[in-house]
Amino acid sequence: MAMGKPETIEIEVEENQEGTRLDLVLSSALEDFSRSFIQKLFEEGRITVDGKICFRKKHKASCGERVVIDIPPAETTDVRGEDIPLDIVYEDRDLLVVNKPAGMVVHPAAGNYSGTLVNGLIHHCGEALSSINGVIRPGIVHRIDKDTSGLLAVAKNDRAHRLLSEQFAAHSISRVYKMIVWNNIKADEGTIDAPIGRDPKNRLRNAVRETNSKRAVTHYKVLERLGRFTYVQAVLETGRTHQIRVHMAYIKHPLLGDELYGPAKNRQGAKRQMLHAQTLGFCHPEDGRYMEFTSPLPEDFVKVLETLRKK
Repeated sequence: MAMGKPETIEIEVEENQEGTRLDLVLSSALEDFSRSFIQKLFEEGRITVDGKICFRKKHKASCGERVVIDIPPAETTDVRGEDIPLDIVYEDRDLLVVNKPAGMVVHPAAGNYSGTLVNGLIHHCGEALSSINGVIRPGIVHRIDKDTSGLLAVAKNDRAHRLLSEQFAAHSISRVYKMIVWNNIKADEGTIDAPIGRDPKNRLRNAVRETNSKRAVTHYKVLERLGRFTYVQAVLETGRTHQIRVHMAYIKHPLLGDELYGPAKNRQGAKRQMLHAQTLGFCHPEDGRYMEFTSPLPEDFVKVLETLRKK
């Protein structure tokens, strides 16, 4: 087994995380790592708070605390297939389109080598997955966050992977999201054209910034006004990490349930960020025909919408 590189991540506890258990703060921020893996970091003394080792996962976070997480080098391991039910909305010899549930990690990471979408894909497809992204991410052309639900395209061979990736790079992929955000958006529609890069104060987050960033464009349209909240449609022109979450927080309308970029309290029953990748459209890599798929809103999203409508 080959060893990966160690990583050190530093974050600053924010005001809306005041009084929250530190392990919960880290679980929310470190989306690709399992909760048991984070607890193991506490036990091994790999987490410091303001320069002092913290073994107490129940430590109450205070605003302004500097938390440093020492991620040990990951072992490169064989990712095994698992008989995980997959909601496959389309499949042929070149690709599949999967409707990912909220809570499922797309690909394995340290401490989280099972239960991912990739584990299910390996069981379903065997060796018929592209190898461009290596053994940890076979077939994965793009990804959505663990707690975002919705559609993903998966490549079964390297040619399909390259041609789909070219469409993402050219911004010709159609991606439509539905979301619930804080506060009433005054304009019926608009465009956020603001570059995104790593947040210099918190490496777990991205932020709008002028340096060390890439152009990011999100188009949005109000679908329904729900008092203190707004039901919104977003169309991605670019595809930066956390793009919608960062852009909506930037215009003071963070996603409901998004503890990393928005308020941690008054969640209105939301157990994750209210973001759903509803529509995915692209040209088929084999014959160039345009294909578009739509995923219905998941049950938890609908329940939160109904709760807000009643209020």
